[in-house]
This record gives sequence, structure tokens and C-alpha cells, in this order.
Amino acid sequence: MLYRDRVSTEQSASTRPPVMEDVARVAGVSHQTVSRVLNNHPNVSSKTRERVEQAITELGYRRNTAARSLVTRRSQTVGVLGSEMAQYGPSHTLLGVQQAAREAGYFVSIAALREVTPETIKDAMAHFMDQGVDGVVVTVPHPGTFEVLKDITAQVPLVAVGSIGDEHLNGATVDQRQGARLAVEHLLELGHQRIGHLSGPADWIDAAARIEGWRDALAEAGIEPETLIEGDWSAECGYREGLKIAADRSVTALFVANDQMALGVLRALNELGVRVPEDISVVGFDDQPEAAYFIPPLTTVAQDFEELGQRCIGLLLDRLESGSTGVPVTVAPRLVVRSTTAPVAN
Repeated sequence: MLYRDRVSTEQSASTRPPVMEDVARVAGVSHQTVSRVLNNHPNVSSKTRERVEQAITELGYRRNTAARSLVTRRSQTVGVLGSEMAQYGPSHTLLGVQQAAREAGYFVSIAALREVTPETIKDAMAHFMDQGVDGVVVTVPHPGTFEVLKDITAQVPLVAVGSIGDEHLNGATVDQRQGARLAVEHLLELGHQRIGHLSGPADWIDAAARIEGWRDALAEAGIEPETLIEGDWSAECGYREGLKIAADRSVTALFVANDQMALGVLRALNELGVRVPEDISVVGFDDQPEAAYFIPPLTTVAQDFEELGQRCIGLLLDRLESGSTGVPVTVAPRLVVRSTTAPVAN
């Protein structure tokens, strides 16, 4: 048991619900530390976090959101502005932010845009202001979104997710360029030199960064990048381009900018009798849950959307609590090796 002042705590608990000071007393920490744990702040050691969480469980402590709002004059609501929700990356980024916000004790109001224009973004921001949100997180798949945000004078803190931002707007993102490098370096280590890239649309920030990473890794190996095909993120596009790749056999390995297009590529190669990975190796990006069940299971680059959401909300809470813009956050991707890559055939 964590109780250091058990008698007084139990007496208090018998007459009123436990408060944050009770949790702090039981855990042997300050109430500020309890607040950091409740807000999922990263600057808390795992041992301290565990003690506070155990005290919360033992006491049955629950935040009184209404009372907190009266004291802080905050709505405990975060606005999340999203677009391109049909795509895996943006939709799971939004889910990661939503989960992190709720864990930090904030309600979430979501505005999903069908079309990204200055007018739709400004309308959504006006809606959030009418709701009295404490801050806004904006997913930024396109450079145009970021440019519009620069011109908005917001009454609350803004954080971009999908971009590290600039001196005016802070942000958090997965290191897309490094993820592409991991994929291509893996293929280079297997002896491949003719490594093509099926990219995402050119007007996406993530797609452009993955192209840069592909080029960087090849350039460092002294290889001239040659086969670059622009795709649209869809399995249909992957299938269509996969048929062409199977027919001309100009590459021994293909880095595909997302798992959905990789799925289409795998089907096309299979239909034309091109073996994966014996004849051509394939690497995807995202590590969506189905990737492990493709035939063959897909080697891919994983993005940690849960950590991305937590770090993004951490930036927003820093702005709310201290006014600090904080340091832009980059989350590291990781390579997941499965069965679609193998040494180049002799």
C-alpha cells in the first residue's frame, strides 16, 4: 500500500470524494506532479507515474471537470481540425490526438474538412472559437494548409500535427524522410541497386519527404535515382503501376509510399507471375494492421500515431500552462521486416 497518512486519508474519503491533494499525499509527490501525470506530461519518470497512478486507483480519484473549468476558466475542450480522413495516415493521426487529449482530461471537438481551402479552414476555426475551445490541433497533410494557418490570428494556442511548424506555429510529426531512408537502406543492405519508388501525390508533405529520403539513401550509396512513379495512395493505383513494373522488370526492389498501394502492387506482381521477394522485393509504409496478413506479409515502415498524439497534446498543454511554444517534436519511425524483402537474385 502507498498510504503514508492512511488514517487521515480514509477519514477524508469518508466525508468527501478524494481530491488531487489526497492523491499527492498518498503517492508522496507534489500536487503539481499529480497534475503532470493526469495531463500525460512527458517530463515525469515512469516510477513516479506508476506511484501516482496506483494512488489514483486506490483512492478512486476522478477529476471534477466542472469544478476545474470554473477555477481555470477553461472549457477542457480541444478542437481538432482534420482533412483527408479517408487516408490511413491522417485518420490515425487524428485518432492518436483524440486519445491523448482524452487521457489528459480534455473533451475533443472534431471538424473534418471535405475540401481544404482558406475559407473552410477559417470557418472551422470560427466554429471552434464559438465553442470556447482551449486550443486547436490541426492535421497538416498539404503545404497549403500550413500556409493558411500562418495567416490566422487565433485567440487560443494552435499546434500543427504533420509538420514541425515554424517560429509562428509549433508542430509535431513523424520523421517521414528518415522512414524512407530506413526502407531504402534495408534494400541496399540486401544488395539491391535498382530500387524504384512509387510515391504519394506530389502535393502531400509526407509524400515529398519520403521521396527525399529515397533519394538521400540512394545518393549516399552512389546510385542515381531513376524509377520514380507518382501514385495516389490507393490500392487501385498500386495495382495499375504494379502491372507496368512487372512487365518492364526495370527494378529489383520497390519502395512504396504506403501499404495500400503496396497491396495493389503485390496483387499485380502475383497475377503476372513475378515472385515476391524472389524476383522483386517490396517495402511499404505505415504498418497498418492488415500489413502482417498480406500475401506475403509486408515489410514496411511503422509510424507510432499514439506517441505522435501524446507529444502533440504535450505541446498544446505546455502552451496552455506556461505560454511556452516548446520545441518542435519529431517522432522516430521504425522498420518492420517481414516476408516481402530478400537478397537480390544473382
